[in-house]
Amino acid sequence: MQQGKGVERRTVLKAAGASLAVTGLGATATACGGGSGSGDGTVTIRYAWWGAEDRARRINKTIDLFEKKYPKIKVKTDFQPYPDFWKKFNTQASGGNPPDVFQNAIGFLRKYDAKNVLLDLKEQVKAGNLRMEGFRAGLDTFGEIDGKLLGVPVGSNSMALVIDKPVYARAGITPDMGWTWDDFDEAMARVRDRTGRAGDSGMYGVMYLYDLYLRQNGKAFFTEDGLGFTETDLTQWWTKAEKGVRSGLFADPKKVAQIKPKSALSAELAGSEFTWDNFTVRYTSEGKSEYGLAPIPTTDGKRTGQYLGSLMLSASKRTQHPVEVAKFIDFMVHDPEVATIMGYDRGVPATTAQYEAYRPTDPVNKAIAAYEESLVEAGVLEPITPHPNGADICEAAFLRIGEELGLGKRSVADAVEQFFNESKTALSS
Repeated sequence: MQQGKGVERRTVLKAAGASLAVTGLGATATACGGGSGSGDGTVTIRYAWWGAEDRARRINKTIDLFEKKYPKIKVKTDFQPYPDFWKKFNTQASGGNPPDVFQNAIGFLRKYDAKNVLLDLKEQVKAGNLRMEGFRAGLDTFGEIDGKLLGVPVGSNSMALVIDKPVYARAGITPDMGWTWDDFDEAMARVRDRTGRAGDSGMYGVMYLYDLYLRQNGKAFFTEDGLGFTETDLTQWWTKAEKGVRSGLFADPKKVAQIKPKSALSAELAGSEFTWDNFTVRYTSEGKSEYGLAPIPTTDGKRTGQYLGSLMLSASKRTQHPVEVAKFIDFMVHDPEVATIMGYDRGVPATTAQYEAYRPTDPVNKAIAAYEESLVEAGVLEPITPHPNGADICEAAFLRIGEELGLGKRSVADAVEQFFNESKTALSS
């Protein structure tokens, strides 16, 4: 395998509902085998993550800083596109050779905890090697599962409605905190009628948006051990999405598929799109318009169901260097200079020290920070619902089957039946 931190290839940046994934086509690889030590007391740990080329450059700079502060700890890196990352990680974990520390997401915590892969970092907190104070908006508990600390947040994001601001202005729409789904439907019709563009890119496969809708209605996509909604619930959601396409409220899924990887919003097929707030940068780079963040519609005018999501750093239970891994994680989530290098690449910095160290000056990132601050001030944030073992497979199935429904390859009834069948298998394995 190739070694080093600087091997890069051209990448394509695209948003994926998965749990905060930004994919790329570049990789830096390392020698196989676990963390190692040398005769002079120097140890080497392996660090793996997924992301785009720019993320790799930024992370490599932060590793250089870490190695200067801790000259006895060397870091070998392994950078993969999102799907390839988990394929490789699963192979490594099954073979008893996962990286010492790696980027993680909420949908994978129970899965790999059940496989005895993840290190409980609470012992390192007690030993003073990892600080869990100074986190924003309750993020310190985001990676806790069943009393174990299995992940430490590096950044935060939340679902938002990204809008084409000039389009919304022409349609005479000003979405405010607390607007309802009825208000949203009316807004979609006004965009269609006054601008000749679909109101939204479509809601078929946005699992995390559906989760918010369920939470607004006293349910949730996941419970600790399964799905938190019924086939009737999903039938209603996907039926509404299908009707929205037929009436022109939502973009034609076939046209959306044709312009991928470009988004329907930046391609001017739709006036808005639900996604994670920190993905706003994507639309600015792809499109020609000015984009902004609007609140999530509500059922009762109050509850949005929102929470702060986060990418995390987790450690392998098999690592031979838990102290060094803990110090590495601590550095990455607390050091102010790391924040100035990473910016909002992995979301808004999770700790107050890093949040205050990086104050963006560009309009897009300033808007992201302002949006998350508005959620905190409005008091709408809630704890995230625990994700069961198999959640990652359910998420992938929801996206795939939703796309098939949108493209006319499945009826609503068939799509719902297929999703529940696949989810039952995933959650029982």
